[in-house]
Amino acid sequence: MVSAAPSQITSPATLSALRLIARLDIKGANLIKGIHLEGLRVVGDPQIHAAKYYEDGADEIIYIDTVASLYGRNNLVDVVSRATEHVFVPITVGGGIRSVEDARTLLRAGADKVAINTAAIKEPKLIRQLSDVWGSSTIVLSIEAKKTGNAKWEAYTDNGRERTGLDVVQWAETGAKLGAGEIFITSVDQEGTKKGFDCELVAGITRNVDIPVIASGGFGALEHLTQLMNVAKPTGVAIADSLHYNRFSLDQIRSFCAVNGISTRNYKSAEKINS
Repeated sequence: MVSAAPSQITSPATLSALRLIARLDIKGANLIKGIHLEGLRVVGDPQIHAAKYYEDGADEIIYIDTVASLYGRNNLVDVVSRATEHVFVPITVGGGIRSVEDARTLLRAGADKVAINTAAIKEPKLIRQLSDVWGSSTIVLSIEAKKTGNAKWEAYTDNGRERTGLDVVQWAETGAKLGAGEIFITSVDQEGTKKGFDCELVAGITRNVDIPVIASGGFGALEHLTQLMNVAKPTGVAIADSLHYNRFSLDQIRSFCAVNGISTRNYKSAEKINS
């Protein structure tokens, strides 16, 4: 049975709060991490990490199959079905989703949303097809972006390896018009560097689409959140390295947000820190 999409299980009062999302990149059976989506190193068991992030208060979990393009399909069905035994927040799954049937398989396994990148670029109508079947709140347009000039970024596929020639902001606008309910934007330039988000990239998208935007790539200091929120208005941030290597806990991140006027979905953890 497909679980409810996030928009169906979230009250209106929390829609404007920043979602703190744990990003888990998967290769085979392993949780991995790299820099610029390259040089991938094994971090550990994704099940253990996902359960920990849920217990620590992550608002959502995003799984990305980093080698799906090599096999022509997503290999996360077992990972997702096992995760739903211990994780009770919305789960998004991306990588290798090329058809309505691929999406159906993952949603039946327990995913709440599916993220599409390569297949959407090759066949934009797939966004509309998926949206018509499950509703836009279930469909995430994943974009891997590399900067090409002043306020210019190009969309890439295959884990940041293949150029598309598409302007990122224009592609985000197109995806939203076709029925995507959310944009998941990864700055390949910043990913894994711990040097901060590409704030202008995120701002370029949030200014031009009226659907939720998740920013990913570059978080390495708490101040990076205020820098991002001062420039752009994403509805979520996806964090990997800082959680995987215990640089910051979700409690610390949420507490920092509370002190700096950034609304998050659950202040319980932050209050515990401050008490």
